[in-house]
Amino acid sequence: MTTLINLFENSVEKYADNAFLWEKKKDKFESTTYKQTQGQVKILTAGLMSLDIKKGDRIALLSEGRNLWVTGELGILYTGAINVPLSIKLEETDLKFRLEHSGSKVIIVSNNQANKVRNIKKDLPELVKVIYLDPQEKYEQDEVFIEDILKKGEEYLNENLEAFEKVKNGIEPQDIANISYTSGTTADPKGIMLTHRNYTANVEQACSLMDIPEHYKTLTILPLDHSFAHTAGIYSFMAYGASLAFVQTGKTGMETLKNIPINIKEIKPNLLLSVPALAKNFKKNIEKGISDKGGTAEKLFNFALNLSYGYNKEGFNKGGFLHFWKKPLLNLFDKILFSKIRDGFGGQLEFFIGGGALLDIELQKFYYAIGMPMFQGYGLSESAPIISSNSLKNHKLGSSGYLVSNLDLKICDDDGNELPIGEKGEIICRGENIMVGYWKNENATKEALKDGWLHTGDMGYMDKDGFLYVLGRFKCLLIGNDGEKYSPESIEEALVEQTKYIDQVMLFNEQSSYTVGLIVPRKEALKRYVKENNLDVESDEGKKLALKMIQSEIDDFKKGGKFEGQFPERWLPASIAVLNESFTEDNKMINSTLKMVRGKIVEYYKDWLDYLFTPESKEIDNPKNIESLTKF
Repeated sequence: MTTLINLFENSVEKYADNAFLWEKKKDKFESTTYKQTQGQVKILTAGLMSLDIKKGDRIALLSEGRNLWVTGELGILYTGAINVPLSIKLEETDLKFRLEHSGSKVIIVSNNQANKVRNIKKDLPELVKVIYLDPQEKYEQDEVFIEDILKKGEEYLNENLEAFEKVKNGIEPQDIANISYTSGTTADPKGIMLTHRNYTANVEQACSLMDIPEHYKTLTILPLDHSFAHTAGIYSFMAYGASLAFVQTGKTGMETLKNIPINIKEIKPNLLLSVPALAKNFKKNIEKGISDKGGTAEKLFNFALNLSYGYNKEGFNKGGFLHFWKKPLLNLFDKILFSKIRDGFGGQLEFFIGGGALLDIELQKFYYAIGMPMFQGYGLSESAPIISSNSLKNHKLGSSGYLVSNLDLKICDDDGNELPIGEKGEIICRGENIMVGYWKNENATKEALKDGWLHTGDMGYMDKDGFLYVLGRFKCLLIGNDGEKYSPESIEEALVEQTKYIDQVMLFNEQSSYTVGLIVPRKEALKRYVKENNLDVESDEGKKLALKMIQSEIDDFKKGGKFEGQFPERWLPASIAVLNESFTEDNKMINSTLKMVRGKIVEYYKDWLDYLFTPESKEIDNPKNIESLTKF
């Protein structure tokens, strides 16, 4: 396997009649085989060639997941052009930047995204054609429906088969396949140039960690512009003759989200790719389902869960002589409890792979206990993206897994010196999966790539068993007044996961004597708590009670608390602001991969943060927090 074209053609030859793509347009999912997909790709490629698409041209793709996303990308690649995959969550300004910066000549777009493109295309002189995946009421001169492109493709293919083959066969491993844009949370987005070989190498590497039998199906929940879904979903499944289905697209984003659990039951996936936010939602729904069955069912479930936690430990060390007696009991609970939960996921799900951000270990233990392990992986778009992952074959919960094959990885100090096993430093790596650089950005390329090594900007260490632990971004580190650095992400995760009344939290410390926190509470839960104590949430007494409950949850992690010792106390917030607005994508405080945009949060809440370093703020029921609760 050298190019993505080779990868696809080889799979068509081996698995011609296997289902490759599944899509639900009306009442049920219908499959398209590898051979049928190849026929569609050829026609689409020829249609694009009839538009005078040349090698190296950029064609943007803006759509929800569907068969035409995959055939669209392959059609682009067959012409020798470069796909610029774009997030459906982009607003017009961000979309315009990417189209302009990439110099995209054509954009392929779905109906749900059409208005964004119509509103900005007049400001994009290099954009000469808009191809709609869905029929429109009317078309302007530079617009066309995909069906018309396919008709042109059939005509072109009949008359120019030799030219088609020549173009297809002229694609080289070092040719750029994608320009994939970063979220641009700290500066202008950067266009990551990934070659055909970057992708095929990463497919080979990823498949060194886990098996994907040809009967496997996955439901593609993650947006396909993410490199995680791209490589671990489309191309890894393609390489082994397996198949992928797409979530049925609704008229709105919320309608599409509601289709996910329905589609999971219908497609019965063997493997799912997830991010922490989705994993947490699944867990909440499972817990709500158990809770709705009443106290006895909930007590039994919690007993079974805790028994399973004790037996499984961190996965690689589960069982043991002292725990052998638990196994028969766990088999019983699996049959009467956990298997019923798995039925809600189609009954055939063997495991999840989690990426995009760090998965809280409690979340990992939960899914492991109920028989659907959620394994942490690690990677970056710049590495196409997979660097390491846990798998059924080899796992240690809490780690980011085993390294993929044919990859060099080092942990280095600030001066670039390699550190021994167990010591924390920057993760740097080298291999055929590493990007060639950033599109039109030599300075950023030189900063990220040094002597062939990708400097990830992530802090981590290797343990003695060969597992990688990723601790967070260097740019996100808390820095004490003595210069000591600490990643806040695991603390923030724990504060959210292990408490009842904290929904979001961002910790802050830039060389101060103590750490502070911005906290978004679970408003409805707090209101219920106040009412249960016979107080009015609008009264000063009610507000003070709510604030003291939040403080007590933080104190649980300090000396004498039930979570004492999980984290160094100096990195827990000594002073907190209770906010009345959540961090969301709409207010730009969460990016499209559902990570906090720390720089924007710090900038927006500068006055709050300044206040948190005053003596008055140390009291949780200070005037500013009282005022904030007034706006609930």
